[in-house]
Amino acid sequence: MSDTISEIKSGGEASLAKKYSQLLARQGILVAFVLFLVVFSIFSDRFLSTDNFMTVIRQASIIGTIAIGVTIVVIGGNLDLSVGSLLSFCTVLVVDLHDKIGPTGAIGLMLVFALLIGAINGYLIGYLKLNSLIVTLGMLSAIQGITLIYTGGQNVDIQNQEGTWFAFFGRGYLWGIAVPVLIFLGLALIAEFVLKATTYGRKVFSVGGNPAAAVFSGLRRNRMVFSTYLLSAFTTACAAIILGSRVMGSQNNVGQGYELLVLAGVILGGTSLLGGSGSITRTIIGVLILSFIQNGLLLLGYPYYAQWLVTWAVIILAVWLDIASTRGKIFTSFS
Repeated sequence: MSDTISEIKSGGEASLAKKYSQLLARQGILVAFVLFLVVFSIFSDRFLSTDNFMTVIRQASIIGTIAIGVTIVVIGGNLDLSVGSLLSFCTVLVVDLHDKIGPTGAIGLMLVFALLIGAINGYLIGYLKLNSLIVTLGMLSAIQGITLIYTGGQNVDIQNQEGTWFAFFGRGYLWGIAVPVLIFLGLALIAEFVLKATTYGRKVFSVGGNPAAAVFSGLRRNRMVFSTYLLSAFTTACAAIILGSRVMGSQNNVGQGYELLVLAGVILGGTSLLGGSGSITRTIIGVLILSFIQNGLLLLGYPYYAQWLVTWAVIILAVWLDIASTRGKIFTSFS
């Protein structure tokens, strides 16, 4: 009798441990985020202040805007590592053209070039079926080279910074909310609706989840992949408008490293690198998690390079949890 009771207890404990393991695998990054918030709030009085929160969200809007497009690319089963250099190019271009052809023409021409680069990525990956990692990594170098050639290695600035409406995108407020935040959230809402409530969104999930089955179902995978890179280029161009408008100038390498931060935010949000699953809403959460962690490190006096070390650790943790949640267990997920 006692042996039976012991077996029941051990079975119950094993079942409970399995449930906790599965919960940690699915929501572990949120648990870690809460722990970070508690630690930062204990050691810094400024961390939980309203001003600091609004500042972090405003700064996160640039990364978040880019991450919206990258999330769609990753759900479609690919990667886009060219967004950092594309951000540099677009920001330099819109700022440099501002004084030459006016803000309207500068924005329009910059969007054309951004979409052209996105179309090249989409054609090479969607139609020629080249590896997205290799293509976008090569494009990252190519765009950065084009940016340096265009600027001659010099930074660019807008001359009459007080007399242009272009500043509205990066410095303006509507209803007491910073315009960059409104742009970020507006694009996020539109993208989430498109992914979850339209035929196009269902096709993106299908192509990323099972490319072969999608093709046999009559979906044109090449067109879908092509379109995701156009969307990624568009959101990166929007982020460039925000960045250029806020700074009213640009360095030729201003987007360097953004591809890592964007990808980290997307992964943190739970979008699987294997494709076929993800959410814009969760990407927003992932970007905010990363931004608040970086902000907390700065408030605690850690040097800037500490952010990159933490970002690396967070990416590894997020990928581990992604694989663990797929397999339903966490501590033996790589066995």
